[in-house]
Amino acid sequence: FPSADDFPVEAALVDGMQQVRSACSALLSLRKANGLRVRLPLTRAVVATPAAALLAPHVDILRDELNVKEVVVTDDAGAYARNELRLIPGAFGRRLGADTQTVIKAHKAGDWSMEDDRVTVGGVGLMAGEYSFELVSDVEGAAATLPGNAGVVVLDTVVTPELEREGLARDLIRLVQQARRDAGLEVSDRISLAVTAPAAWIEALDTHRQLVMAETLTLAVTSTVDDALLEPRVGVSKSAGG
Repeated sequence: FPSADDFPVEAALVDGMQQVRSACSALLSLRKANGLRVRLPLTRAVVATPAAALLAPHVDILRDELNVKEVVVTDDAGAYARNELRLIPGAFGRRLGADTQTVIKAHKAGDWSMEDDRVTVGGVGLMAGEYSFELVSDVEGAAATLPGNAGVVVLDTVVTPELEREGLARDLIRLVQQARRDAGLEVSDRISLAVTAPAAWIEALDTHRQLVMAETLTLAVTSTVDDALLEPRVGVSKSAGG
């Protein structure tokens, strides 16, 4: 095998992929927290970070991994979040003594300022390590802070009927692929497909028929509505034309 030393190191690519992993992890966690399965497409995700230039070449990867229609990458984190002061009372309590409660009350009242990297709360100066700043989203949608307070991600969690139908169609594709494997079909085998399912699933199949057929190598499909079922029942057979 060739030595890794024979190949140039692309620092920007390595750093960019690290940023991609960080953004994907944060946004997929938002999906999970909001009960939005990965196969359900969403409208939009925003990644606001000073490292936007490293992420920009990899927007297609972000879009595919997150299953969103649009990914916005920007270095203007201030358009989506604000820096919020967090106190660490355990770090300054002994030093400030009786002034500790004064500082805490002033912070809750919004009485604080920062000048030349010096934070003053209620007229009392704080030292490094006695406070921190956290990016907090100012926009609608689910939001999370990137590790190290390196930016913020925002996920549009609104699920439209169109997105729900596409999500059901992709769920149906998974069921058909599993049925193919259970039937012992070869990867290249063309099939005939029969689907019995609640009306919402059949509507999704009708709307995205070409997608389902192309992804599952289906030459012919029949469908039956049965609202008594909790999930689709699919039948596959090798097509005479396959």
